[in-house]
Amino acid sequence: MDDQHERRPLDPKAELSEFLHTRRARLKPLDVGLPDLGRHRRVPGLRREELAQLAGVSVAYYTRLEQGNAHNVSADVLDAIARALRLSDAEHQHLLHLAKPKRHGGKKHQARAQVLRPALRALLESMELVPAYVVGHRTDILAWNRLAAAVFHDFGAVPEKHRNYARLIFLDPAMRTLFADWETKASETASALRVYAGYCADDPELSALVGELSVKSEAFRRLWAAHEVRDKGYGTKVLNHPLVGELELSYETVTLPDDPEQTMLLFHAEPGSKSADALRLLASWGADASAPAAPAPAPGEITG
Repeated sequence: MDDQHERRPLDPKAELSEFLHTRRARLKPLDVGLPDLGRHRRVPGLRREELAQLAGVSVAYYTRLEQGNAHNVSADVLDAIARALRLSDAEHQHLLHLAKPKRHGGKKHQARAQVLRPALRALLESMELVPAYVVGHRTDILAWNRLAAAVFHDFGAVPEKHRNYARLIFLDPAMRTLFADWETKASETASALRVYAGYCADDPELSALVGELSVKSEAFRRLWAAHEVRDKGYGTKVLNHPLVGELELSYETVTLPDDPEQTMLLFHAEPGSKSADALRLLASWGADASAPAAPAPAPGEITG
């Protein structure tokens, strides 16, 4: 990460407090069967006392929790609060990691060395018509095959300390033009960082990355402040590739069994489609397709 940016860890109490506040603020009284007092309400969303009542806890208890004081909180209470807040499964898990309830044990989660098994690298290289890459914690790009470099970015040309997917998405103008729905891709990327922050908020490298992106990208500041957390394991992406035009690719996200903080993303096109023909064309071009021309970067942005 950029050495010029603050490496002080994120504040776990602030992370918990802001997450609960944003989840409560998005709920309307009618969503949970309460009367809507309209203009007489002073705060957006539910009041703390309303949420506490729905969760079956005291207002004082919930207030302490929303202030970031999760000392000795039980998983059962967090489950009740998650139900009251209408949290998704991904958000519920995020809350558990932020609060670290007693049944999850007291061991501190620490960032581990990101080591990729040689067999996994060999597997990537063997998939000649399937763009695939592996990301680790902080969305660091750990490995990729030749077709992924041709489709998404010439990752090998990026200095290793900058080889991070969030950094590319928010700071590289070529990535903004590559994704037809860049806003959704950016939101998913910020969400992935939020998920990791739930596990390891005290990672100074994460803090440095968040600090850098917050300084250089207004879009990241906005999305980071939203505290969105989602589980996006599969779907479809439409790309505007500079050499072959539009690509419509389905993708699957596979969590690696020996390291759940590493995931492999695999992309494929519908057989017989124009996108499938375009992938074969890119694969046949090899290295010549790995570094498509990109627009000039804006001040403060990287080129890769």
